[in-house]
Amino acid sequence: MQAILGVIFHSLGGVAAGSFYMPYNKVKGWAWESYWMVGGVMSWLIVPPIAAYLTVPGFAEIIASSSGTIIGFTFLMGLLWGVGGLSYGLGIRYLGMSLGNSVVLGFCAAFGALVPSVYYNFVPTDGKTSFTEMLSSSGGRIVFVGVLVCLLGIVISGKAGMMKEGELSEEEKKKTVSEFNLVKGLIVATLSGILSAFFSFGIEAGKPLADAAVVAGYDHLYANNVTFVVILWGGLVTNLVWTTILSLKNKSYRDFVNTNTPIKNNLMFSALAGTIWFLQFFFYGMGESKLGSGASSWILHMSTIILTANFWGIYRKEWHGVASKTKWTITAGITVILLSVVLVGIGNSL
Repeated sequence: MQAILGVIFHSLGGVAAGSFYMPYNKVKGWAWESYWMVGGVMSWLIVPPIAAYLTVPGFAEIIASSSGTIIGFTFLMGLLWGVGGLSYGLGIRYLGMSLGNSVVLGFCAAFGALVPSVYYNFVPTDGKTSFTEMLSSSGGRIVFVGVLVCLLGIVISGKAGMMKEGELSEEEKKKTVSEFNLVKGLIVATLSGILSAFFSFGIEAGKPLADAAVVAGYDHLYANNVTFVVILWGGLVTNLVWTTILSLKNKSYRDFVNTNTPIKNNLMFSALAGTIWFLQFFFYGMGESKLGSGASSWILHMSTIILTANFWGIYRKEWHGVASKTKWTITAGITVILLSVVLVGIGNSL
């Protein structure tokens, strides 16, 4: 029953993560950095402590009483993840929901599954599996094969993007992805996929915070909400600095007082996107409390996002007008990525 609940919670989180960008598509007349800033403040600064207060009322005391090392390292993971989250938004902006999410999350799943084991090779830790140990076990070898399959799926998806770019006119590409740019998109999506995995490392680094919440008598189902507050401080700093720089450079701060745009609606949709975005980790924390940390939780989360994002990509007709061969190519790429997710999950369970 615990495993079933874990799958349900992770699925809800994946649906939220795969859907959060949709409200941004309703924003009219604002620069990317303007609506990303509003959504970011909502998802990284306002909603997390509210969620923590409602579920772990003593979260502030737990954070204040924790060691500076734990807080600092958790914050650092959030800072690095913030770069991934920032470039994630750019990847979707340039590639669209379908291709963008497939590439970003494919890399994220692969990187998140391998890097911790490499780290434990250099910093041996009781109860943690190093990369060398992983390769010496049957389960570990399956995980490694899963990562290679994932990279193959990303290559196939990228090929589909190249085929799409060659088949559609600039006008046709802009109909569904207004700033479609394959080269820029693939570069930032790769960067995002690698750095986004640091959220998983942040959860691991901040585990003492969650443990302290449980010791204090709070429900372990919500214990990770304490950790999320600290991780998201890091993400807030990265994103706020960059969007502020862009806002000053492009003078897009004028968007907030531009009466020629629907300011109230833009604020509402941006805030909604930020709130939906946070819900992915609210439910992720609940799922992780049922399934445990590690590749299984992370991979299940990634696969649900990929499926949801591609559903929205179909809904938005991002592949409308391309040849059947191109549609089959992106379908094959997504299928291979999902297969890799299954392999990593099986390997991790062994």
